[in-house]
Amino acid sequence: MPYNWGPNFIVPTDVLESYSGKVLLREDLDKELLRQELSELGIQGSVVQIANPWYFRKKGHNSWIKIGESRDEAGNFPVRWDTTHLENGRYEVMGFMHVYVEKEGIQTVIARSNTVEISIEN
Repeated sequence: MPYNWGPNFIVPTDVLESYSGKVLLREDLDKELLRQELSELGIQGSVVQIANPWYFRKKGHNSWIKIGESRDEAGNFPVRWDTTHLENGRYEVMGFMHVYVEKEGIQTVIARSNTVEISIEN
């Protein structure tokens, strides 16, 4: 059974769906559910790093454009996104969290993504 350990998109309020100007993207994760999934997958070792790259694309497009990447777990993997150069409309934002696990010099990486639909209104 897969465990939804994250990433979980954090917005300033439950209803914020429109963005303009410079915004701060953040995500968190549930470490207990992560541990359960690692165990179920048979992945043993210590989590040595967590990275969260951020991407966006205009709704209906296939290719993602990278916004930035954060390894700042304490700050909920923050990345600043300047939307001022984008045309108004519907977009998708994706956090693609990578968890690096290491045991006896061997590294294994698992990843999960979370995509949300937003509007840009500059």
